[in-house]
This record gives sequence, C-alpha cells and structure tokens, in this order.
Amino acid sequence: MAACVFCQILAGHAPASVVWEGAHVVALMGLRQAVPGHVLVIPRLHAETLYDLDEDAAAHLMRVAHRIALALRGTLDPDGLNLWQSNSEAGGQEVPHFHLHVHPRRMGDGLLDVYPAGAPVPAPREQLDALALTLRQQLEQGAHS
Repeated sequence: MAACVFCQILAGHAPASVVWEGAHVVALMGLRQAVPGHVLVIPRLHAETLYDLDEDAAAHLMRVAHRIALALRGTLDPDGLNLWQSNSEAGGQEVPHFHLHVHPRRMGDGLLDVYPAGAPVPAPREQLDALALTLRQQLEQGAHS
C-alpha cells in the first residue's frame, strides 16, 4: 500500500516516534498531538477498517492499547483516558489504515466533544429491544467470525 502513510512508516520510508513495537502491532506518537501523549496503535498488516481485522488481531491491538494506557497513566498521570477509533468517511476516519487513538485526558481539555448539542434523550425501550434482537440474530448467524 504505497499511498498509505502508516504502511510507509512501517516500511521505514517515513519517520515516526515509536513507543512500542511487536511482531504484529506498532504504537507511535500521533503526529498531531491534540493532547500531550496522544498515541496511535496500528497493525503492521494493512487493514483499512475494524471490519477488515480478524478477531485475534483486534484483540491484540486492544491488549497493546491497554499497555500504552498504563504507561501513559504512569508517565503523565492524566485525569482520564479515551480510546477512539473511526471507520470510513462517515465515521471520521482520515487515514485508510486501522488505528486506535489513545488519548490521555485533562479536565476541560475540550477534546472529543461527543454531544455538542447535549446528551441525547434515552431511546424507547421497544426500539432498543428490537435492535438488540436483530443484533443477537446476526451474531448467531456468524457475523462475529
């Protein structure tokens, strides 16, 4: 994937500040530090979105993100932490290579204002139950594999 900036970094053709390296996953400092300590966790194998990862790869990425979160807590002592991952243009994905953002947070830092118009009202129980049933049926049909 010559056009993929993360693939170029992994191939050694572009610079990065590496935090952690393993056989399948690399963690590096986010180039744009929205908050100090912003780390990206990426698979070595090119996978555009979460949907393109197998379950083991996704689990391994989360294990590495957990290690990074603990290191950030030990180093920066943040007030909180966000894990952020976007898929496709509608989800806000900017680089077409799966990556998990690990953001140490400070009170009042203004990052990720998830509900700019305020928190949504709770959905009707019937709507939630119907969607839960549909998802359970999909999982039973093997959508998780």
